[in-house]
Amino acid sequence: MAPVAMRLAAQSLSDAQPVPFWLEDPGKPGALPALTGTEKCDLLVVGGGYSGLWTALLAKERDPARDVVLIEGREVGWAASGRNGGFCAASLTHGFGNGLARWPGELPRLEELGERNLDDIEEAVARYSLDCDFERTGEIDVATEPHQVEELAEMYAEIDRLGLADGLELLDRDAVRAEVDSPTFLGGLWDRRGVAMLNPAKLAWGLKRACLDLGVRIFENTPGLELVSFGAGMGVRTPYGRVVAEKVALGTNVFPSLVKRVRPYTVPVYDYALMTEPLSPEQLASVGWKNRQGLGDSANQFHYFRITADNRILWGGYDAIYPFGGKLDAEMDQRPETYLKLAEHFFRCFPQLEGLRFSHAWGGAIDTCSRFSAFFGTAYKGKVAYAAGFTGLGVGATRFGGDVMLDLLAGERTERTELDMVRSKPLPFPPEPIAWAGIGITKWALARADENGGRRNLWLKTMDRLGLGFDS
Repeated sequence: MAPVAMRLAAQSLSDAQPVPFWLEDPGKPGALPALTGTEKCDLLVVGGGYSGLWTALLAKERDPARDVVLIEGREVGWAASGRNGGFCAASLTHGFGNGLARWPGELPRLEELGERNLDDIEEAVARYSLDCDFERTGEIDVATEPHQVEELAEMYAEIDRLGLADGLELLDRDAVRAEVDSPTFLGGLWDRRGVAMLNPAKLAWGLKRACLDLGVRIFENTPGLELVSFGAGMGVRTPYGRVVAEKVALGTNVFPSLVKRVRPYTVPVYDYALMTEPLSPEQLASVGWKNRQGLGDSANQFHYFRITADNRILWGGYDAIYPFGGKLDAEMDQRPETYLKLAEHFFRCFPQLEGLRFSHAWGGAIDTCSRFSAFFGTAYKGKVAYAAGFTGLGVGATRFGGDVMLDLLAGERTERTELDMVRSKPLPFPPEPIAWAGIGITKWALARADENGGRRNLWLKTMDRLGLGFDS
């Protein structure tokens, strides 16, 4: 980083608050009481992020008489569900390319189910009056290097060949800069309907209210500590009591699963984001962005960025930090060296916004698995179901995961449970220090590929053949 660029980047961060922008909201609901004593229910949901909230809501929609309890270790939406970028994608497979590589035969059906899932989220936002700034404006994958222009064109051609290109538009340099103006943009692929923008914390809080309105009993500051068989059902121990339930759905994602054999399938990857102050009308005009799409560049080490309801720009991604041993650590939520790097990249992308300052800077852990998209399963003879490994695309896909868990708990054969994606598992991560070394080599190789026209070295080609990877 050049000294001048570094100085400008540092100045832009001088007032940034080290907290997630979304969670610093005066409309944040108060915490509900913790669970004390023994509670009994038909279904216990563990986790108050999107996975747990959607599962509890869908359970009550399926059977309003079902007694549902949800426990959350801290407060609803405080972790990934309240600190992500607010991209709600239809894709269940972490993008078309990943889906095509892993499930080519059922990709059209996965795409259809993903579109239906996003439609259902949009309908739920309206039905439950979820005040979450929902805007179905789509997303543009942006090329910032010549080889990425070619890759986007090849991707579009493949999507079109499969008859899945409805709503997609390939943009040349002038067309993409007419949408959002950056001198770094060389082309783009605009998915007009497949992604919505929203306020992630407000979505979580709205789902909490909707669950309560339907009769779900929610206990906050109540972590699940231990899962055991209890008669014909299950028991979950908590700090001040326990819950006895016929069935249990685990929506704990990045946190260690109460089913211990599931733990090797995910690792925490820390991701970071910046939020600017609101843009002035003149600043906004210099960028364009009238159609308010989400954007992401096409590099392996990618940035994602979007505009908020009050015309701030969220800018995140690039660094994906894996802590040795896969330990969750609140100190990892802040990483000044990454913030400085992100700020410098921001002004390289938008030099016309020089002088704009960042108001917030934060990070958080993503539940990454080796196939980049969610996996599912049951334990304790079908009395417990889990979904995890959403790898950064959980804002939308967790609703689908909630439906899958409820199908599995009911023992039903459905369109969802028959999917190979649902019936198969990713490869687990190896133990330390092999995981640390492997992830480090992979990150180095991905950075080299970005610098060398996208060419993947022998290590990455071997990882591709094995179905292994590292992403956020």
